[in-house]
Amino acid sequence: MGSFIRLIMGVPVAFAVTGLLFLFMAAMIKGPTRLDEEKDSVNISITAKIDDTDLNSANKDFKRPTLDAPPPPPPAVNDPSNRPALDGVRAAIPTIDANLSIGSGFNPDRDAQPLVRIPPQFPDRCQNRAGSEETVLLQFDVTPAGQTTNIEVIDSSNSCFNRSAARSVERWKYQPKIVDNNAEWRRGVVTQITFRLEE
Repeated sequence: MGSFIRLIMGVPVAFAVTGLLFLFMAAMIKGPTRLDEEKDSVNISITAKIDDTDLNSANKDFKRPTLDAPPPPPPAVNDPSNRPALDGVRAAIPTIDANLSIGSGFNPDRDAQPLVRIPPQFPDRCQNRAGSEETVLLQFDVTPAGQTTNIEVIDSSNSCFNRSAARSVERWKYQPKIVDNNAEWRRGVVTQITFRLEE
Protein backbone atom coordinates (compact mmCIF):
# COMPACT_ATOMS: atom_id res chain seq x y z
CA MET A 1 0.00 0.00 0.00
CA GLY A 2 2.87 2.39 0.83
CA SER A 3 4.53 1.81 -2.55
CA PHE A 4 1.27 2.63 -4.36
CA ILE A 5 0.98 5.98 -2.51
CA ARG A 6 4.60 6.76 -3.33
CA LEU A 7 3.88 6.03 -7.01
CA ILE A 8 0.83 8.33 -7.07
CA MET A 9 2.72 11.19 -5.42
CA GLY A 10 6.04 10.60 -7.19
CA VAL A 11 4.85 10.66 -10.84
CA PRO A 12 3.43 14.25 -10.79
CA VAL A 13 6.50 15.51 -8.88
CA ALA A 14 8.76 13.89 -11.48
CA PHE A 15 6.84 15.53 -14.35
CA ALA A 16 7.03 18.93 -12.63
CA VAL A 17 10.79 18.70 -12.04
CA THR A 18 11.41 17.56 -15.62
CA GLY A 19 9.30 20.45 -17.02
CA LEU A 20 11.19 23.00 -14.92
CA LEU A 21 14.51 21.65 -16.16
CA PHE A 22 13.38 21.95 -19.80
CA LEU A 23 12.22 25.56 -19.25
CA PHE A 24 15.53 26.45 -17.60
CA MET A 25 17.52 25.00 -20.49
CA ALA A 26 15.35 26.84 -23.07
CA ALA A 27 15.95 30.13 -21.23
CA MET A 28 19.69 29.55 -21.28
CA ILE A 29 19.68 28.83 -25.02
CA LYS A 30 17.65 31.95 -25.94
CA GLY A 31 19.63 34.26 -23.65
CA PRO A 32 22.36 36.58 -24.97
CA THR A 33 25.72 34.92 -25.28
CA ARG A 34 28.95 36.80 -24.66
CA LEU A 35 32.06 35.71 -26.44
CA ASP A 36 35.38 36.42 -24.91
CA GLU A 37 38.18 37.94 -26.90
CA GLU A 38 39.28 35.85 -29.79
CA LYS A 39 42.28 33.83 -28.99
CA ASP A 40 45.02 32.86 -31.40
CA SER A 41 44.02 29.88 -33.43
CA VAL A 42 45.96 26.73 -32.96
CA ASN A 43 47.52 25.24 -36.10
CA ILE A 44 47.62 21.50 -36.14
CA SER A 45 49.62 19.84 -38.87
CA ILE A 46 48.61 16.26 -39.46
CA THR A 47 51.32 15.45 -42.01
CA ALA A 48 54.60 16.17 -40.29
CA LYS A 49 57.83 16.09 -42.29
CA ILE A 50 60.05 13.15 -41.50
CA ASP A 51 63.77 13.71 -41.81
CA ASP A 52 65.70 10.80 -43.28
CA THR A 53 68.87 9.94 -41.46
CA ASP A 54 72.02 9.01 -43.26
CA LEU A 55 73.15 5.58 -42.13
CA ASN A 56 76.75 6.15 -43.19
CA SER A 57 77.16 9.23 -41.05
CA ALA A 58 75.47 7.48 -38.12
CA ASN A 59 77.93 4.59 -38.36
CA LYS A 60 80.89 7.00 -38.35
CA ASP A 61 79.85 8.46 -35.01
CA PHE A 62 79.41 5.05 -33.39
CA LYS A 63 82.12 4.10 -30.88
CA ARG A 64 82.53 0.61 -29.58
CA PRO A 65 82.62 0.34 -25.79
CA THR A 66 85.94 -0.61 -24.32
CA LEU A 67 85.88 -3.80 -22.28
CA ASP A 68 87.38 -3.92 -18.81
CA ALA A 69 90.52 -5.95 -18.44
CA PRO A 70 89.96 -9.33 -16.72
CA PRO A 71 91.24 -9.59 -13.17
CA PRO A 72 94.66 -11.17 -12.71
CA PRO A 73 94.76 -14.86 -11.71
CA PRO A 74 95.29 -15.66 -8.03
CA PRO A 75 98.88 -16.17 -6.98
CA ALA A 76 100.14 -19.73 -7.06
CA VAL A 77 100.95 -21.34 -3.72
CA ASN A 78 104.12 -23.42 -3.87
CA ASP A 79 104.46 -24.00 -0.11
CA PRO A 80 103.98 -27.79 0.56
CA SER A 81 103.18 -27.14 4.23
CA ASN A 82 99.95 -25.39 3.17
CA ARG A 83 98.31 -28.61 1.94
CA PRO A 84 95.76 -30.44 4.12
CA ALA A 85 96.56 -33.88 5.45
CA LEU A 86 94.55 -36.64 3.82
CA ASP A 87 95.47 -39.47 6.19
CA GLY A 88 92.45 -39.12 8.53
CA VAL A 89 92.18 -40.41 12.06
CA ARG A 90 92.83 -44.05 12.76
CA ALA A 91 91.32 -45.74 15.80
CA ALA A 92 90.51 -49.29 16.79
CA ILE A 93 86.87 -50.40 16.91
CA PRO A 94 85.85 -50.99 20.54
CA THR A 95 84.61 -54.42 21.50
CA ILE A 96 81.64 -54.90 23.80
CA ASP A 97 81.66 -58.06 25.88
CA ALA A 98 78.01 -58.22 26.84
CA ASN A 99 75.47 -60.96 26.39
CA LEU A 100 72.45 -58.98 25.21
CA SER A 101 69.23 -60.45 23.92
CA ILE A 102 67.69 -57.74 21.81
CA GLY A 103 64.81 -59.88 20.57
CA SER A 104 62.62 -58.97 17.63
CA GLY A 105 61.78 -55.49 18.96
CA PHE A 106 58.04 -56.22 18.70
CA ASN A 107 56.04 -57.23 21.75
CA PRO A 108 52.44 -58.13 20.86
CA ASP A 109 51.34 -58.36 24.51
CA ARG A 110 49.22 -55.44 25.67
CA ASP A 111 46.69 -54.45 28.27
CA ALA A 112 43.07 -53.68 27.44
CA GLN A 113 42.81 -50.37 25.58
CA PRO A 114 39.61 -48.26 25.36
CA LEU A 115 38.18 -47.78 21.87
CA VAL A 116 34.78 -46.16 22.50
CA ARG A 117 33.81 -44.26 25.64
CA ILE A 118 30.29 -42.87 25.52
CA PRO A 119 29.82 -40.04 28.04
CA PRO A 120 26.99 -40.46 30.55
CA GLN A 121 23.76 -38.49 30.42
CA PHE A 122 23.00 -36.15 33.29
CA PRO A 123 19.82 -37.62 34.87
CA ASP A 124 16.91 -35.17 35.03
CA ARG A 125 15.69 -36.62 38.32
CA CYS A 126 19.03 -35.73 39.97
CA GLN A 127 19.17 -32.02 39.06
CA ASN A 128 17.48 -30.82 42.26
CA ARG A 129 19.68 -33.00 44.51
CA ALA A 130 23.00 -32.50 42.68
CA GLY A 131 25.91 -30.34 43.65
CA SER A 132 28.08 -28.53 41.11
CA GLU A 133 30.20 -31.71 40.61
CA GLU A 134 29.37 -35.32 41.45
CA THR A 135 31.67 -38.37 40.98
CA VAL A 136 31.03 -42.10 40.68
CA LEU A 137 33.88 -44.65 41.03
CA LEU A 138 33.22 -47.88 39.11
CA GLN A 139 34.97 -51.24 38.70
CA PHE A 140 34.37 -53.61 35.77
CA ASP A 141 35.90 -56.45 33.72
CA VAL A 142 36.69 -56.53 29.98
CA THR A 143 35.86 -59.73 28.10
CA PRO A 144 38.13 -61.22 25.40
CA ALA A 145 35.64 -59.76 22.88
CA GLY A 146 36.20 -56.22 24.25
CA GLN A 147 32.84 -55.88 26.04
CA THR A 148 32.48 -54.49 29.58
CA THR A 149 30.84 -56.72 32.19
CA ASN A 150 30.49 -57.17 35.98
CA ILE A 151 30.04 -53.41 36.47
CA GLU A 152 29.77 -52.34 40.10
CA VAL A 153 29.90 -49.03 41.93
CA ILE A 154 32.75 -48.79 44.43
CA ASP A 155 32.18 -45.23 45.69
CA SER A 156 29.83 -42.39 44.86
CA SER A 157 29.36 -38.82 46.03
CA ASN A 158 25.63 -39.01 45.18
CA SER A 159 23.84 -42.35 44.69
CA CYS A 160 21.36 -40.71 42.29
CA PHE A 161 24.05 -40.82 39.56
CA ASN A 162 25.04 -44.51 40.00
CA ARG A 163 22.62 -45.95 37.44
CA SER A 164 23.48 -43.38 34.73
CA ALA A 165 27.22 -44.01 35.21
CA ALA A 166 26.79 -47.80 35.03
CA ARG A 167 24.68 -47.54 31.86
CA SER A 168 27.38 -45.42 30.24
CA VAL A 169 30.13 -47.96 31.05
CA GLU A 170 27.93 -50.80 29.65
CA ARG A 171 28.24 -49.23 26.17
CA TRP A 172 32.03 -48.80 26.23
CA LYS A 173 34.16 -50.87 23.83
CA TYR A 174 37.75 -52.03 24.44
CA GLN A 175 40.59 -53.71 22.61
CA PRO A 176 41.01 -56.87 24.69
CA LYS A 177 44.05 -57.75 26.74
CA ILE A 178 46.54 -59.76 24.64
CA VAL A 179 48.95 -62.29 26.19
CA ASP A 180 50.99 -64.57 23.89
CA ASN A 181 48.80 -63.57 20.90
CA ASN A 182 45.62 -64.65 22.73
CA ALA A 183 42.79 -62.38 23.92
CA GLU A 184 42.20 -62.73 27.65
CA TRP A 185 39.97 -61.30 30.35
CA ARG A 186 41.05 -58.06 31.96
CA ARG A 187 39.63 -57.93 35.44
CA GLY A 188 39.34 -55.10 37.92
CA VAL A 189 39.44 -52.04 35.63
CA VAL A 190 38.65 -48.98 37.77
CA THR A 191 37.37 -45.71 36.34
CA GLN A 192 35.84 -42.52 37.71
CA ILE A 193 32.98 -40.68 36.00
CA THR A 194 32.39 -37.02 36.85
CA PHE A 195 29.06 -35.24 36.42
CA ARG A 196 29.15 -31.44 36.21
CA LEU A 197 26.03 -29.32 36.50
CA GLU A 198 26.07 -26.74 33.70
CA GLU A 199 24.75 -23.36 34.77
